Amino acid sequence: MSTTILEVFDSTLQKTASWLNEVMEETGAATRQRAYAELRAVLHALRDRLLPEEAVKLGAQLPMLVRGFYYEGWHLADKPLRVRHRDEFLDRVREELPFAVSDEELEGMTRGVFRVLGRQLSEGVIRHVRDELPEDIRRLWEVGEAAA
Repeated sequence: MSTTILEVFDSTLQKTASWLNEVMEETGAATRQRAYAELRAVLHALRDRLLPEEAVKLGAQLPMLVRGFYYEGWHLADKPLRVRHRDEFLDRVREELPFAVSDEELEGMTRGVFRVLGRQLSEGVIRHVRDELPEDIRRLWEVGEAAA
């Protein structure tokens, strides 16, 4: 049994490292620590904008370790947040970051994380998530960047 538990941890560590490497490539993050902060910030902003049912469906698709920080600090009260515009969404991402970024870096980082999600998640989940977002926010996640 302990071997199975260790294999589960090894597997999620490998998957998470792969995701972080992809985020680094997409956003230009210099370290995995920065890639982690970027991924976490975008996931939290997205999670808080979604209806709870869609947020849970998205969470179920994430590797176990990513799922843990996705749900970190989540409270269902007053969700979804009434974020309707791109700039409001980007401000939510910025609030989650432990470092300062320019507006240009913020948008590029958010788009980069969305590209990673588009490759890693099922097409059905991506479609539901994107369809729930207002058009102005949805434009940050281009259709051509969703999973094929």
